[in-house]
Amino acid sequence: MKTYRDRIRELREDHDYKQAEIAKVLGTTQQVYSRYENGTNEMPIRHIITLARFYHVSCDYILGESDNPNA
Repeated sequence: MKTYRDRIRELREDHDYKQAEIAKVLGTTQQVYSRYENGTNEMPIRHIITLARFYHVSCDYILGESDNPNA
C-alpha cells in the first residue's frame, strides 16, 4: 500500500497542479504543503478531508488504506 505522502503527490501531479495551488486550497503555504509531501510534517486530518473532497476520492484512498479511490 502507498503512504498518504505518495497519494497526495500522485493526485496533485495527475491533475497537473503545482504545490502552491494545493496549498492555497488548504489555506497554507507552499512550504508547509511541500513538507507534507516529503514527510517532514504530518498532515492534519482537516487537510486530508479537504483534499479528499477536492479530488473526489475517499479519505481511505488518500491514507493508503484502499486502492479504490471511491471506497
